[in-house]
Amino acid sequence: MDPATRPPIRTLARATRCSTTRIDRDHLTADEACVQGMVLNSLMSSTDIAAAPQRPQPETWPNDRLTMAWLGHATVLLNLCGAWLLTDPALERKIGIGRGLAKLGPRRLVQPALRPRELPRLDTILLSHAHMDHTDIGTLRHLRRDVPVVVQSGNTDLVRRFRTVHELAWGETVTIGQVRIESTAARHWGARMITDKHRGYGGYLIQNACATVLFAGDTAYTDVLTAIGQRTQVDLAILPIGSYDPWIHNHASPEQAWHMFQRLGAKYVLPIHHSTFRLSREPLSEPVERFLAAAGAEAWRVVGTEVGATWSIR
Repeated sequence: MDPATRPPIRTLARATRCSTTRIDRDHLTADEACVQGMVLNSLMSSTDIAAAPQRPQPETWPNDRLTMAWLGHATVLLNLCGAWLLTDPALERKIGIGRGLAKLGPRRLVQPALRPRELPRLDTILLSHAHMDHTDIGTLRHLRRDVPVVVQSGNTDLVRRFRTVHELAWGETVTIGQVRIESTAARHWGARMITDKHRGYGGYLIQNACATVLFAGDTAYTDVLTAIGQRTQVDLAILPIGSYDPWIHNHASPEQAWHMFQRLGAKYVLPIHHSTFRLSREPLSEPVERFLAAAGAEAWRVVGTEVGATWSIR
């Protein structure tokens, strides 16, 4: 396939969208029903949020291998032979503006697999961009101030409570302990509000003697990851697969994400950015189903399709 050619995009009938929220749609257009469903979703109490299907036990993880757990959305806990990293922590009941009960925004559809107090002692926090489902100020307030934080360019002001912040542009690197972290490009955007279009966005290539992990952050279909696979063997690629309907110009479809994984040449892939918040119109289970269908006979390379799933490789 030509590098500039995107895999075909398949969109299910509009009648199946927003199907996780029960509302009376008899007198609403499909788009009105979708918006109303998102609003009602945000107003439901925490007792209505389903428990995570699986619960990681990081206290039992050995320090002689790569181990990861998907905590929900883009939040992944990584242990690279004793080096603990956390990506895009969003572990509160809601994402959005405000704090606590006054927070306005989408609520979770499933509880986080771990609470902030249940996390191990972290060595690094990685933030891919400033969007509220990736940089959740409420969650960050519950994490230790002495944990080094790595952000994309133009995002330091969001994490000033932390004592050590490394701001990276694409291609720049920092070494924390024995872990080398490189900022990688993405096809997305970084503004948190209307006026802060200066904010950068991207992913991270994470390497030490134990393993190499690519956390792609948020991205639409792009070939920029292909060059990474040409210069290093990636053990685990963490790729987003949801929020593509109607946001296909900023979020890869499941088939596109699988194609990016193939071109990257990584050994395994963890699909993220699905099944956690209602941020778009595709049915909740569709991203994983389509991703596994795209994988076909190579579905064994897909790890962690349920919130809380733990996976390890030596």
